[in-house]
Amino acid sequence: MAETITALPEPLFAALQQDSFALLSTIDFETGAPSMNAISWLYATELGTVRFAVDQRSRILNNLKSNPLLSLTYVGVGSVHAIYGSARIVTDALPEVPFKLTCLDIEITSVRDAMFYGSRISVAPEYEKTYDKRAAEKLDIQVFAAMKKA
Repeated sequence: MAETITALPEPLFAALQQDSFALLSTIDFETGAPSMNAISWLYATELGTVRFAVDQRSRILNNLKSNPLLSLTYVGVGSVHAIYGSARIVTDALPEVPFKLTCLDIEITSVRDAMFYGSRISVAPEYEKTYDKRAAEKLDIQVFAAMKKA
């Protein structure tokens, strides 16, 4: 993926169907400076859209309400992928989830390979939940099910 494209390539789309995390970059609504957060409740709904959920109290929401432009950085599938687009609120509150999450779609405008020349990612980053693993798994199932219904 050397050139900029306007939708997710199939391997990246497939990777974003599984449990993963990415770095979400927005513009801070107060300072105008870049702001970055790690998120894990995300998946690609189609080649041109990535859906994610965040806590309603998150600064991310205020940032996106002020300026919907964002970038999503995904490390995996052999590279660092920069996904650019605009956020749109799908629903203010996901039903059947024990706390208030807002569900948003990224309407992709471009996807770029952001890996430095002559290299590739050989092992994708991994993470683990550090709180009650059963509770984390139950919550993840609830959130993803609600996101898919939204």
